[in-house]
Amino acid sequence: MTADPIRRATRITMALYWLQPMTIGGWLALIPHIKDDLGLSKSELAISLLGAPFALLLALQVAGPLVARFGPRHVMMVGFGLQSLMAMLPLLATSQLGLFLALMAFGAAIAVMEVGLNVYAGRVERRSGRTIMSRCHGFWSLGLMAGSFFVAQAGMSLMLAQGAVALASALVGIAVARAATRFPGEVEGRAPPRRSWRAFPMTLLPIGLFMFAFTITEGAMADWAAVHLAELTAGGEIEPGIAVTIFAGAMAGGRFIGDALNRALGPVGLGRASAMLAAFGMALLIVPLPLPFVFAGFALTGLGIAAGYPLGISAVAALDETYEAANIAIISTVALCGFLAGPPLIGFLGEAFSLRVGFAAVLPFLLLCLWLALWVRPAREESDAVQGGQS
Repeated sequence: MTADPIRRATRITMALYWLQPMTIGGWLALIPHIKDDLGLSKSELAISLLGAPFALLLALQVAGPLVARFGPRHVMMVGFGLQSLMAMLPLLATSQLGLFLALMAFGAAIAVMEVGLNVYAGRVERRSGRTIMSRCHGFWSLGLMAGSFFVAQAGMSLMLAQGAVALASALVGIAVARAATRFPGEVEGRAPPRRSWRAFPMTLLPIGLFMFAFTITEGAMADWAAVHLAELTAGGEIEPGIAVTIFAGAMAGGRFIGDALNRALGPVGLGRASAMLAAFGMALLIVPLPLPFVFAGFALTGLGIAAGYPLGISAVAALDETYEAANIAIISTVALCGFLAGPPLIGFLGEAFSLRVGFAAVLPFLLLCLWLALWVRPAREESDAVQGGQS
C-alpha cells in the first residue's frame, strides 16, 4: 500500500473504532435510570447485567467464522445497523428478565462488531507496517465517552437521546464501513498445529492475571460508576451518567499518551505506575470525601487502567510468532472474564454492604500488578527496538 491509501485506511479504522461504542456509552449512562424505572435492587440489576457478557461469550464462537467467511467490511456494514437496533431494546424492558434478554441481544451484536473491527485493524497494520492498535482503542474510548455524554446531557427523553445516538452510529458507521479499503488477494494461512498443554508458555499466566486485574476494574467502573454517583448525589442536579463520561474520557487520554509513556518508563515501569494510579483513584471512591475528590477518583482510575490491556497484548504478541494469534486469543478471553466478573462482584457486595466495599474488592488485584508487571516486558529484545521506532 502506498502512503495515501495507508493514511486513508488508518483514518477509516479510527473512525470505525470511534463510532462503534457510542451506543454502548449511551447504555452505560442509562443504567441508573433503568434501575429506578424497573425498581431493581443492586443484586437484581447485577444479575440483569450478566445478559450482555453471557451472550457475548457465546456469540464470540460464531463471530470469528462469520468474519472469516464474509470479511470484516461486510460484517461491519450489517453490524452497525444491527447493534443500533439492539441498543434500544433495554429501554423497552418491563422486568428484570426482560432486561436480561434485551442485554443478551445487545451483547451478541457487540461481539460480532468487536471481532470485525479487530480483524480489519489487524489487516491495516499488516499492510501498512505501522502500529495503530493502541490509538484505535483510544478512539474507542472517545466513542464510549461521546455516547455517554450525549445521553447524559442531551436534555431530552431517554428513548429519544439513545435513539439519536443509535441512528447516528448506524448511518455514519455503515457509510464509513462501505468506504473501508478492500484488501484484494488476501489469503488465509494454514493454522499452526495444535499444542499440548505442556507446550503453552508459562508466561501467559502472569500476563493473564495482570490483564485480568485491569479489566475487572474497568468492568466495575463501566457498570457501577454512574450508580455510585447517583447514590452520592441523590436529589441533586448532577446527572449521574457524567461519571461514565469522566472515566471513559480519562481512559481515552491515557491510551493516546501510552506509547510515549512506554518509551519513557519502559513496560514494567508503566505497568506499575498504571496500577498505582488506578489504585489511588479507586481509593478516592472508597473513602468518604467531598464530590470533587469523587470526580478525581473516576478520572484517575480511567487514566490508570488505560495502559493495562495494550501492555498485555504487546507482551503476549512477542512470545511466539507461530502461535501469536492463539496466545492473543487466550489472553483476550482471560481479559474478557475480568471485565465480566467486575460488575456482578461489585453488585453483590454493594447489595450486602455498600458500593464502597464493592470497589474496595478490586484493590488487591491492582496491588498485585506491582509484581505481575515484571512479565509485561516483551520477551525478545528486538521487539523493544521495533516498538521504540514506531508510533
